[in-house]
Amino acid sequence: MDTPQLKPVHDVPDIDLDDIDKLLESLSPEELEELNGDFDPDNSLLPPSQRMKNQTSKAPTGPYQRQKLLEFLEKKAKEEKDWEQNKPFVKEIRGKIYKPKEEPRSKEEEQHLETEWDDILTQASEEELVDLAAVLGFHGMLNQTQYYAGLDNVKLEGGGFQGVAKAAELIKVPDEPPNKTDVEESLKRLRDNDSKLTHLNLNNIKNISVERLIEVCDTLKTNTALETLEMASVHMTDKVAKKLAEALSENKTLKVLNVESNFISGESIVELMKAINKNQALQELRVANQKPEVLGNKVEMALVKLIGENSNLLRFGIALEYPDARVRIHEKLQENNDNLRKKRVGKD
Repeated sequence: MDTPQLKPVHDVPDIDLDDIDKLLESLSPEELEELNGDFDPDNSLLPPSQRMKNQTSKAPTGPYQRQKLLEFLEKKAKEEKDWEQNKPFVKEIRGKIYKPKEEPRSKEEEQHLETEWDDILTQASEEELVDLAAVLGFHGMLNQTQYYAGLDNVKLEGGGFQGVAKAAELIKVPDEPPNKTDVEESLKRLRDNDSKLTHLNLNNIKNISVERLIEVCDTLKTNTALETLEMASVHMTDKVAKKLAEALSENKTLKVLNVESNFISGESIVELMKAINKNQALQELRVANQKPEVLGNKVEMALVKLIGENSNLLRFGIALEYPDARVRIHEKLQENNDNLRKKRVGKD
């Protein structure tokens, strides 16, 4: 078989673009149609409408109407004849019907003996069974309200094992009674150095003036009977705290001082601690919850140094920010308590 000989490339004549019109005129209608349909559908440089010629020869029937198209398809489907079935449909059940296996009975069930309690439990109501479950401690079967009601022998209406736990009513705690301490009388007894006045409570008295607080502090310089002084939440400021520091530097009998919830700055707390260290008679100092909550590293380190020099302070109430200061103060207070315990039991 003879194979067709391809013409060499140099024998193909060059096409002159100026003669393109003559070449198109020489083509037949079929060749022109084929030429017009030669497009590249993947050419992204052409718009989608130009990547392939329109091959629909049918004239358009109008704009797209979805409802009209659905009605046409439904009508056509009804008019067409169904396919003939080669085999008529007959309901058949194939295979075996599943039957669950019977679980083997345990030895306890086989050896179970009927007792008088069986009839009692069978005839008991659900509320009685709930009480019994609470007494026996079956927590998983009851909610919290039912459990504690069964323990306290409190009857609950309705619910049963499907009961819903309701929130208990809040217990109203009465407000603390107002502090009825007579400030003027207490001042007089402090000035007179009354031996019976060993504990003075001025907590939460809001109407004490700054002058009265300063007078209370001044009386500590000469008083030798008072051992506990509580002045929490009395609107104490740095002015009063400085007077208190001056009094503590001279007082040798005060054991407990509480000035929490006031307006004392960190610098004034340091001054109080310096005054306490002069006599080292105070055993408990409470200065927490002041208005300037953050003391700062400088104040906290100063307190660490001062407490390290005090061997008699046993309790110190304050909120510290830095863990280092907190740990070192705690260790020093624990050491003071250990030394006191050793003295009490007679050890060196």
